[in-house]
Amino acid sequence: VRAAPPAPDAAASLAGAARAAGAADAAVVVVGTTEHGESEGYDRTTLSLGATQDALVRAVAAANPRTVAVVNSGGPVELPWRDAVGALLLAWFPGQEGGGGVADVLFGRAEPGGRLPTTWPAVLADAPVAHARPVDGRLAYDEGLHVGHRGWLREHRTPAYWFGHGLGYTTWTYEELTVPPVTPAGHDLTVRVRVRNTGARAGREVAQVYLARPGSAVERPVRWFAGYAAVRARPGETATAAVRIPARALRHWSVEESGWHTETGRWRVLAGRSAGEVPLVADLEVVRPSGPGG
Repeated sequence: VRAAPPAPDAAASLAGAARAAGAADAAVVVVGTTEHGESEGYDRTTLSLGATQDALVRAVAAANPRTVAVVNSGGPVELPWRDAVGALLLAWFPGQEGGGGVADVLFGRAEPGGRLPTTWPAVLADAPVAHARPVDGRLAYDEGLHVGHRGWLREHRTPAYWFGHGLGYTTWTYEELTVPPVTPAGHDLTVRVRVRNTGARAGREVAQVYLARPGSAVERPVRWFAGYAAVRARPGETATAAVRIPARALRHWSVEESGWHTETGRWRVLAGRSAGEVPLVADLEVVRPSGPGG
């Protein structure tokens, strides 16, 4: 048994929010998912935040262009108003210290340093894999290797936000990618990515490295995530991220050999800010290792 006050009138609440936003220097509107729509115990049937929450953000943003939308969700959601707000902050489920943490970011005491670990579609229908329900007791993984950003790249689709996306309080340019000219198969390698802080404030950047294998003898994604490293720099300064690429990132399972195998020859290394933004490209030559068994 429980009791609660009557739910407020939605139209009156939206009008009140718009009035408050219009009278403010800046507005912060918080939306997100709840236990009624997102849980580890069942699948979601939609990525929508609901008509009322979407209407709230639109109303506040229309009343004040200096609107920050804060999204509390545990996974991708549709954000049809994302281009109407001045800033968008994904807080995930931050816990009991979430209020203080969000305030620190909004007031500039801390930089929003996170990067997306998933790719977010503009609408669910855009996603390469939109259904995951068994049919007659069987669930076919038809996408194979092409999960997440790999699937988006194979289908030549553009999401709302790529895997790895995330902005801070400054801007960056990617200047140089240095790759070892030759690396033995089965060995780790380190690539170096030089970035420059082109903004007016010190900041932190997460340089990401992806791999591709043109002309591979086996099926592979267009490119896939291989490693990252974070660096900091002051305005105008450069920083070099040393990104370690584990040997397993180049391996594939050989059915014929019943083991892991690394193709020798030319590989492609790409570096940038996300899976969809990789301005730096370099070639890597993988050779058969020398010595016993090489």
